[in-house]
Amino acid sequence: MLPDSNSSALAKVQAAILNFLRDVGRGVFTLTHSGLAMLGLVVVLSLGLAVLRPDVLAQTESTVYEWLRSRQFSLWWEPQNTADRATATDLKDIPRKQAAVAAWLATKYRVAPEPIAALVSEAYVLSESTKIKPHLILAVLAIESSFHPYVQSPAGAQGLMQVMTDIHIQKYEKYGGRLAAFDPLTNLRVGTKVLHEYIKLKGGIEEGLLFYLGGDALQSDTGYVAKVLAEQAKLDQVAAGEKVSTQP
Repeated sequence: MLPDSNSSALAKVQAAILNFLRDVGRGVFTLTHSGLAMLGLVVVLSLGLAVLRPDVLAQTESTVYEWLRSRQFSLWWEPQNTADRATATDLKDIPRKQAAVAAWLATKYRVAPEPIAALVSEAYVLSESTKIKPHLILAVLAIESSFHPYVQSPAGAQGLMQVMTDIHIQKYEKYGGRLAAFDPLTNLRVGTKVLHEYIKLKGGIEEGLLFYLGGDALQSDTGYVAKVLAEQAKLDQVAAGEKVSTQP
């Protein structure tokens, strides 16, 4: 009799499981069916609203978008605002002398004034910490790359200040690694740091510029130092309000 009792109990358990699964299936079907019906109703009402009251629909969309943005939801169908990531500054937002320098450089090197304004402003900031005159920093930029941030020399010097990335890779680590060499502001900061170290190492600006150009292996500077200093002198004149030709 005991085996029969066990079989009966097992059958009851199986029946209970089947009933449970059947109930769950009905519930899922009901919810899905109701959800689809509700979705269809929403679509129909939205279409009607768009035809009869487009102003109300537009206001509703605007409210929903603002609610999502306020909670930092990513709206995949909208383009991202990348203006904050751009290396650019309006000329009116920097001091008059800096704006004059930026406008002159932009004209001479045929680049947009807003990115140049950001670089000029940063050069003045870096001058405070390195004691290198800002126009000397900008002159190095001009001679090294003509303000084109993606230049690379045959030797591997990269970016605005033509920094040897492989040699100074550690200086880029806090900015994200070697690819940061092509970020204009990062390249400017690293290049200025390198130049500052070389000026201290060699004991003078001209000697530091020579070492920056080619290290101890340099045989001739091909007029590099003279070009940098001449460009610095022109920038000094521009900042002083003088008219300086942008022709080479």
